[in-house]
Amino acid sequence: MVATAKKDKITGDSLGTGRRKSSVARVRIRAGSGKVTINKRDIEDFFCNEGDRHAILAPLVAAGQRNDVDVIIRVHGGGTTGQSGACRMGIARALVSYDEESLFPIMRDGGFLTRDSRMVERKKPGLRGARRGTQFSKR
Repeated sequence: MVATAKKDKITGDSLGTGRRKSSVARVRIRAGSGKVTINKRDIEDFFCNEGDRHAILAPLVAAGQRNDVDVIIRVHGGGTTGQSGACRMGIARALVSYDEESLFPIMRDGGFLTRDSRMVERKKPGLRGARRGTQFSKR
């Protein structure tokens, strides 16, 4: 397989790192009852948007591990959409290290292991933004 299994040497937790835009999420997965904690807060408290919560839980639902593992996430940087994308990728990577033989094909085919490389375009000199120039004045 492509991915290498990352485990915590002390607790035995499966580890995964996800990135999206300027957000970075560090994910731990351990056997449990399906509790998802993000920055020491419940998922409903941290992400108010239903779409973000759905995106985060998609790898767990695809793997059939929604109620079998506890997920602990530390995320920083970026906004809510970037953070939810980073959490999604981190959970997928941690699931692969949790059970590589059976979950790697599911995560790969679902597109959860692919890093979304789109970044904000830099501002150029002489322009108001990345591409927008100043308004033309005839007089």
